[in-house]
Amino acid sequence: MNGETLADLALIDGKIYTMNKSLACAEAVAVKGDQIIKVDTTEEVTYLIGKDTQIVYLDGRTVLPGFIDTHIHVADFGRFLMWMDLAANSISQMQVLLGSRLEGMQPDKWVVGRGWNETRFTEKRLPTRHDLDVISPNNPVLFYHQNGQIALVNSKALELAGVTKATEAPLGGFIDRNGKGEPTGILRETATDLVWKMVPEPTLDELVDAAALACEKIVQAGITSIHWLAESAMDVQILKRLLEAGKMPLRVYMVIPANLLSDSGLLEGLEKGSAKIGGVEVCADGYLASRTAALAKPYLGDAQGSGKLTSPQKDLAASAKNVVERGFQLVMHAMGDKAVDAALNVIESADDKGRHRIDPAALLNPALIQRLKKAKVVVSVQPLVAVSEFSVYDAVEHLGEERARWLYPLKTLFGEGVCVCGGSDCPMEPLNPMLGIQSAVTRRFYPEEQLSVDEALQMYTTQAAWASGEEKVKGSIEEGKLADFTVLAQDPHEVPISQIQDIAVEMTVIGGKVAYSRN
Repeated sequence: MNGETLADLALIDGKIYTMNKSLACAEAVAVKGDQIIKVDTTEEVTYLIGKDTQIVYLDGRTVLPGFIDTHIHVADFGRFLMWMDLAANSISQMQVLLGSRLEGMQPDKWVVGRGWNETRFTEKRLPTRHDLDVISPNNPVLFYHQNGQIALVNSKALELAGVTKATEAPLGGFIDRNGKGEPTGILRETATDLVWKMVPEPTLDELVDAAALACEKIVQAGITSIHWLAESAMDVQILKRLLEAGKMPLRVYMVIPANLLSDSGLLEGLEKGSAKIGGVEVCADGYLASRTAALAKPYLGDAQGSGKLTSPQKDLAASAKNVVERGFQLVMHAMGDKAVDAALNVIESADDKGRHRIDPAALLNPALIQRLKKAKVVVSVQPLVAVSEFSVYDAVEHLGEERARWLYPLKTLFGEGVCVCGGSDCPMEPLNPMLGIQSAVTRRFYPEEQLSVDEALQMYTTQAAWASGEEKVKGSIEEGKLADFTVLAQDPHEVPISQIQDIAVEMTVIGGKVAYSRN
């Protein structure tokens, strides 16, 4: 056979879910360069194997199109990886971890960590600043709780932040105090910002190294493409540096805030290719947890509080028009039903009928869903955030049964044919896409909105590709498409749904190259 037609890579003897309705399942796939050239039985693909072909024997393992995470904050994830892991079983163990981190560290250097939980501690109590002071009297320490809403700090950190016995907690925050009124070192909610604002920003070089590590972790999770939600110009600079250094293994679709559009120099060099700036975010409101999401009716227990739009309707429309005229995808952050209504008003009146997106379109109602369907709007959700809204934020208590019923109505959206794509919101939520898939399938609140396994997989494959207008090159395993695959140790259709999150990623293939292998 002509050598030009032989495969560079062949995955054989597996269970390949193509996510393509015309050929739902296959046994093998052949790759030439970065493209798929054959999806068929093992016997047929074997004809394309030559002496130089790399062969992956799947032994019945499951292959899916490479997962696409449509909402991730890479720079923040990198920062998070720079922090200490505080999954300790006792205060004394946490002290040992702190002592190890301090070895060779300059006295004024901050130590930041996350993950402690007093319910795991053998001491059966909250830690205090004094527990940290005995180990770190000179280095300021900021240790976030596992839930991220509570922080433990030492006396040095309080001193640098100017927090004393006389300091009042900011609105929405609390400072725990002892019997003498002195801070114990435990800060809650917005009070954690009193210390956080004192932590120095890492250098660009440090952030680039941290982001490179984050990308490695992302690939290990079976993810081949990401929608990087940038928060500032720093994110763009980090992406450029990663590309220049050859440290970006992923395909990147970056979404930037609208205020960066005016900096044409910043955006140069990222117009196309495997990493590009594709979307621009226009923010319509805030978040449910902080009661800044704009609602049509007030939050329960607060007759005057219904949140508000970040800008008047005409200003949102003007910002959106600028995005569309510049040739970018319009991504509107709208969480409350009033904000979703405002976002749809903008989209429905736009001259351009492009593939617009609302993220996360959390609180809906039947009328809004019909408008989403008619306008063919992409809805980008983070299934783990949806779980947190009910279990942590307690959406039913703050919204009432009637409205909470329409919080993240995923099954209804699927039933209406709305394109729903899935992301992690990492590092605010865990990276693991299998956990996100499980969360969508096992939803406890309003279980009528649970998805099937296939529907949940679509959020991270076919519909994620559609969300960025890349469905012709990725999202399914078809001849002519990019050779991006996620190889799983088990079939998510066959394990108990409560164990989907535990399925191991055996291999991640990006562009026909094995980017990660567990073995």
